[in-house]
Amino acid sequence: MANPGFAITLAIVVITTFVTYSEGAPRAFFVFGDSLVDNGNNNFLATTARADSPPYGVDYPTHRPTGRFSNGLNIADLISKQLGADPTLPYLDPALDGDKLLVGANFASAGIGILNDTGIQFVNILRIYDQLDLFQQYQQRVSALIGAEQTTRLVNGALVLITLGGNDYVNNYFLTPISVRQLQYNIQDYSHVVITEYSKILTRLHDLGARRVLVTGTGPLGCVPAELALWSSNGECANELQQASKIFNPLLVQMTTRLNQQLSSDIFVAVNAMELQNDFIDKPKEFGFVTSKIACCGQGPYNGLGLCTTASNLCTNRDEYAFWDAFHPTEKANKIIVKTIFTGSNKYMSPMNLSTIMEIDSL
Repeated sequence: MANPGFAITLAIVVITTFVTYSEGAPRAFFVFGDSLVDNGNNNFLATTARADSPPYGVDYPTHRPTGRFSNGLNIADLISKQLGADPTLPYLDPALDGDKLLVGANFASAGIGILNDTGIQFVNILRIYDQLDLFQQYQQRVSALIGAEQTTRLVNGALVLITLGGNDYVNNYFLTPISVRQLQYNIQDYSHVVITEYSKILTRLHDLGARRVLVTGTGPLGCVPAELALWSSNGECANELQQASKIFNPLLVQMTTRLNQQLSSDIFVAVNAMELQNDFIDKPKEFGFVTSKIACCGQGPYNGLGLCTTASNLCTNRDEYAFWDAFHPTEKANKIIVKTIFTGSNKYMSPMNLSTIMEIDSL
C-alpha cells in the first residue's frame, strides 16, 4: 500500500502526484468494529471469519460477494450514502490510495470484540487496537498527501462509526456452556468489565482526533437465528443473551454520557441497538417482513446453524426477512437501522440523532 509519490521516466522527467483536500467535499467517514460493518478487510487476512463467497452480496450492485456480511449494503454503506459520499474502502484494500483516502476508510474486521480474547478462534483478525494503530498509520499517509494541518482538520471534521460488543457475548462469554469468562464473572460484572474497556477504546479514538463518534450497543442477541436454533423450542428469544443486551446498552449510554461530560462536548453518541432492533423483531409485519426469526440463508432450525453457503437454503425475496444469515441483518433491516440513526428519538439515540448532529455541525 505505497503512498503516491514520484515516477522517474527514462528521460529523467519527474512527475509528481498532487492531491488536494476540498473543505466543500462531504465529510470523511471512518468505520471501526466487527462483522456488522466490515466491508472486506478480512478478505485480505488468513481467517475463517469472511464473507467473500456466494451467496453473500447477491443484492449488492455488482451481485458479487465483497466481504460484507450481508445480501447487499451494510450499515456503514448506507450511512455513507446518506452523507452523499462514496462508500469507504477497506483499509487493507490496495485500491485505497491517493484521493480515495480523503473519503475516509473502513478498518472493521469480522470476529473482533472489545476484549482482546474475543474471537480467538478466528485467529488472524484486526483486533480493535490493531484498527486504531492503522488509523494512526492512515493519518500519516494522508499527511504526506495534504499536510499535517489539513489532515487534522479532515479527521476532526469526520464522522466516525464504531460497532462493538456483540461478539464479547456470543463469541466469548456464551461461546461454550461453561467459558473461562463465566468462571471469572457473573453477567453483570462481566458487562462492567467490557464497558470499562470500551471506555478506554473510545478515549484512544478521541486522542487520535475523532470528534463525532456514533457508538452502537448490542442488538437483541438472544433473538438472532443462531441463538434461536440453539436455545428456542417455540421461537422465544434466549433469555440469558437477552439479559446481556439489556445490561450492556444502558451501561453504554451511561459511559458515553460520562465521557462527554469529562470532555465538555457531545463527542460520543450512543445508539441503543437493542431498542432499535426490537421494533422490527417484535413486530416484523409492521416493517414489511414476513419473519424476524428465520434467516434468509442457512440451514437447520430457523436457518440458524452453520455458515451461509451455496449449499444453504436461500430465500427468494430478501426484503421479507429481517435476518440475512444466522447473525446479520438483511440490507432492508440495515436501512431501518440507519433511518433510526438519522431520525430516531432519545429512546434510540443519546444525546441526539445523526440528523441533529449534521445540522449543528453545518452552522
